Amino acid sequence: MDERFQSNQPIDEQPQGVNRGVRFAIFSTVIILPLAIVISLKPAAARAAWDELVRIIQLKSDPLPASPAKFSPHLTVSLATRAPQSQAELLLEQTINQYEGAIEQLSTRMESWHGHLRMTSHLTSLLDTALNSNDLRVRAAGIEMEMAVYNLSKSPASANTLIARIENDPPARPWALWMLGAVANRGVEPARALETLLHYSRDPDEKTRYWAVEGLSLIGSDAIIEPLLQIFRYDSSPQVRERAACSLAQSGMLTKEQRLTAVPMLLTYAEDSSLDSTTKIWVYQALRDITGGSVSNDPVAWRNWWAENVPR
Repeated sequence: MDERFQSNQPIDEQPQGVNRGVRFAIFSTVIILPLAIVISLKPAAARAAWDELVRIIQLKSDPLPASPAKFSPHLTVSLATRAPQSQAELLLEQTINQYEGAIEQLSTRMESWHGHLRMTSHLTSLLDTALNSNDLRVRAAGIEMEMAVYNLSKSPASANTLIARIENDPPARPWALWMLGAVANRGVEPARALETLLHYSRDPDEKTRYWAVEGLSLIGSDAIIEPLLQIFRYDSSPQVRERAACSLAQSGMLTKEQRLTAVPMLLTYAEDSSLDSTTKIWVYQALRDITGGSVSNDPVAWRNWWAENVPR
């Protein structure tokens, strides 16, 4: 079982020491790889690779500006001599760091890696970073890599396997709930995944509800916004409520435009005197994360700010 699912910590709350190590590794890649390997993609090849990426990753947002870092001259040849694990780790690392051409190279090789990858500590760290990227393309690439590691195809069979694990194998439930949301984001049985995850989001077990929320956040459809708002407001567990708030504000696969649709209800929550102080803090933090507004923890101030800044 993936070590990330052995505790209640979600993927984006792993120990900071791991993240610092990943950042150092990525920084080293930025400095060293351009000196070690060189490439320039042909325009036609780059266009074909990009078309394949759109088919596989189905972009849902505008990418962040690309880093000026580029592949160096012989990278394609070098990749051909590497084992699949090494190819995957190198290309995911460079995709995270916005190397020009890396995500196209990664997308064209993804299908061939199914059944040939292991969840090593290095790959786990890279995936943690990818799934927390500000660029939804990179998050999507991380999800695709997860599916390749676990050899989950984009077919109903994958959803059947995961739902069976959820129902019959409680120790595997956190992983299976997360992966069910991930494969749904890739177009695999999204309606059925939503139904299953909503069911388990009401489970008596706190850990199960927590990971059901994680799975919901990965689906990335409009249909998850209202359930996440309800969970944030009414779930009995502070941990589950916090996870729902984060799923609305930052984590998961919702676009900026989708997150903005949650703002009116969050403003209502800010005015709700029955909410405890900790949950109120999460409401204001979610509002800041979604809107970028720098407003004090005051519901009237937020109402006024939103009236002036609501997207038209």
